[in-house]
Amino acid sequence: MKQFMDKNFMLQNDTAVKLYHDYSKKMPIIDYHCHLAPKQMLDDEVFENITQIFLGGDHYKWRYMRSCGIDEKYMTGDAPAKDKFIKFCECLQYAIGNPLYHWTHLELQRYFGIFDIVTSENAEKIWDEANRVIKETQMRPSKLINSSNVAVICTTDDPADSLQYHKAIKEKGHINAKVYPTYRPDFALNIDKETFIPYIKRLEDAAGIEITSFDKLVGVMYKRAEFFAENGCRVSDHALDGAPYNPKSDEEINAIFKKAISGGAVSFDEAQAYKTKLLQKLAKKYHELGWAMQLHMGALRNNNTSMYKKLGADIGFDSINDYNIAEGLSRLLNSMNENDELPKTILYTLNPKDNYVLATMLGNFQSSECPGKIQFGSGWWFNDQRDGMTEQMRSLANLGAFCKFIGMLTDSRSFLSYTRHEYFRRIMCNILGTWVENGEFPCDYNTLGKIVEDISYNNAKNYFDFE
Repeated sequence: MKQFMDKNFMLQNDTAVKLYHDYSKKMPIIDYHCHLAPKQMLDDEVFENITQIFLGGDHYKWRYMRSCGIDEKYMTGDAPAKDKFIKFCECLQYAIGNPLYHWTHLELQRYFGIFDIVTSENAEKIWDEANRVIKETQMRPSKLINSSNVAVICTTDDPADSLQYHKAIKEKGHINAKVYPTYRPDFALNIDKETFIPYIKRLEDAAGIEITSFDKLVGVMYKRAEFFAENGCRVSDHALDGAPYNPKSDEEINAIFKKAISGGAVSFDEAQAYKTKLLQKLAKKYHELGWAMQLHMGALRNNNTSMYKKLGADIGFDSINDYNIAEGLSRLLNSMNENDELPKTILYTLNPKDNYVLATMLGNFQSSECPGKIQFGSGWWFNDQRDGMTEQMRSLANLGAFCKFIGMLTDSRSFLSYTRHEYFRRIMCNILGTWVENGEFPCDYNTLGKIVEDISYNNAKNYFDFE
């Protein structure tokens, strides 16, 4: 029987052990997609307690606690911080098979030096010890980032954002990593939602331009993209329900836009047409700027209406949708490619049924301008666990160039989530090691080491053109 989470945790053979410890472990982290708050990074205040770091905004943990029947006050409510932490520990003790079990113990080990196994009996002891470490080390965002060998952080930001915190972070110089914004225009894209009209007003205020037509909207979006580029942005991000493709003329799109901003109801077909056109226009600008475009597909959001009304979005009431994305995605990418306006693109699916759809879609639009120009993004959200990441990597290896894969991201609001890169790297090295040990690939560490180091760091550095 193996020791619980020892130094060779998840590394099931000698080749995997060598690949992880000699090649992958030392590589810096490029976190090219996360939801960390730039203001929190700038303020850099010492954390109050372990609950603030562990449970603040972490809907993965909230979702599990709800499944264990824990009252909402211990997640998003007003229960004392210590009570929240102890309730979480009581649940985690029995979280066999859930990645939270591994993630939490990795976080305790790497950042607090706590190697105790979490149980209800020792929850208070862990609470005391973790809070002692926080106080004695003055644990704050910059300390966690700087101690994690992070080279680049890309936050998630609205085109109307002033980016004042990013500028101030750079000036303050307390974070070793480069902190760049990511251009995420979801509110401008979602013409069929009640947030559209208020958002257009916000965008007008940010740009100082009245947006009275679709062409003016595109002009403002381009202007904001250029502003983001001046502040180091290298990547955009889009959360898509499915893969919209409904081509219409410029005149038809302008009529749809004017209908929406005047308060008229927009049909599903009209919304799809508008989203198609705006994505095409934005892709042109991304290509011009040399950015990568991320497309996240397959989420079914805000399923619990009563909890959405009470707490808002992104609090653990989302799940996987089952769109048929293949044809729409193909036509959308092809329409961009026909005019040589297809940017570097990363495709993510929340539904693993589409792994092979995306892994084969890549080969349709690759280009010599950039190795791995079209990427199959790492296991996302509900797939951000051993089976999900393994299936994503195997699909990519079976059907594409795994050696050009740009690897892991945190997609997290927690400053402790860099352990997920360790988790990913261990899984990746174990996959490669198993292939070698099975005689399916030669035990050539010059080749294997390069593949591991590239997926861990080099590919992302080169793909996004980070300094």
